[in-house]
Parts: sequence; C-alpha cells; structure tokens
Amino acid sequence: MPVKPEREYRMSAPMVPADDTSYIVEGYAATFDDPYVLYECDGIQYREQIDRNALADADLSDVILQYDHEGRVYARQSNGTLELSIDRHGLFVRADLSKTEGARRLYEDIKTGMVHQMSWAFVVSADEYDRDTHTRTITKVKKVYDVSAVSIPANPNTTISARSWVDGVIEQEKQELLAAEARRKKIKTIRLKLEMMNNDGN
Repeated sequence: MPVKPEREYRMSAPMVPADDTSYIVEGYAATFDDPYVLYECDGIQYREQIDRNALADADLSDVILQYDHEGRVYARQSNGTLELSIDRHGLFVRADLSKTEGARRLYEDIKTGMVHQMSWAFVVSADEYDRDTHTRTITKVKKVYDVSAVSIPANPNTTISARSWVDGVIEQEKQELLAAEARRKKIKTIRLKLEMMNNDGN
C-alpha cells in the first residue's frame, strides 16, 4: 500500500484471543516508556519510545482495526466492535471479530498464531531527541488512525517511516560533526600562523 507521508507506522505487542469461547481479541497497540530499536547505522542503534502522556490529547475518534493497514475494516469504534483504552502500560485494544465472515477468518488466523503481531498508524505532533542515547521520545500524538493485525514483523511501513526519520537525524549529526571538525582545523591553522609570526618576530 502507498505510505501516507504524514503517518507513522510502528510494530507493537502481540494481539491474542481473550478466551476460547468468543471472537474477542486483545492486545496493546502501543506501550509507554519502552524503548525499541528503529534502525541501526554504522554500529549506532537509533531508538524510539512513546512517553506515557503522549496520548493524553490524541484524537482517538473512530479508530478502525485493519489487516496490514490495507483498507478493509474488521472492527471499528463507531459500531462498538473496537474498544480502546489508555492505561499505565499503553494503548489497550479489544476487538470483537464476530460480526462478519472476514473478521471471523482474521480471528481464526490470530487464534492459530498465523497472525500474531500488531501495528498502529498515527501522527506525531511533538517529540524530543536525546543525542547521547540516540533515542527519540514521542511526547505528543496528534491522531491515531488505525490499529492493525499484521502478517510479518518487518512491516515495510515501519521500515520506511523509521528510516525517513533516522536519515534526517544521521544527516544532521554528520553535518554538525563536519562543522565541528572544520572549526577545529581553522583554530589549529590560526594557532600555527600565530606561532610562525611569533617565531619570525624573534
């Protein structure tokens, strides 16, 4: 699917059946203060975490449950088949997959372990970056669009959005290092010239 540039996609904890007698599945779409590796470049791991207050003012209206973020809706808030709640651990998802044949098939895939990971699509409105730990902290989420059961852990959407952000950070850090090195060389050159002038004066 084409990736919407303003949206970010992240993997999260597994989605599992709530019990063996219903079509209810549960899981966390996001977990708080739990750093995970977004990308690794030149031996440096760039991490990300969701601040526990990041969803406090987020738009969670009519979020939908999809499969691989691809169009078809299997549950949604507006008809009561999808429930979202924010607790100390993260964004908790509970979905009723009993209402359509397609949703019931998705439930069977989740129950048998064929599909066992979740992802979520969201827009960030504020974040912070710690250069010492190379960690991005998302401090404010503007909107959550969907939660999704996903087929493979290495979701291409996650990779694209993560790489886009990391590339920007890497480039900025490289430019700053080059600028610092240029300043050091300039200072060294000035010192050498002053030393030569002092020697000539003697």
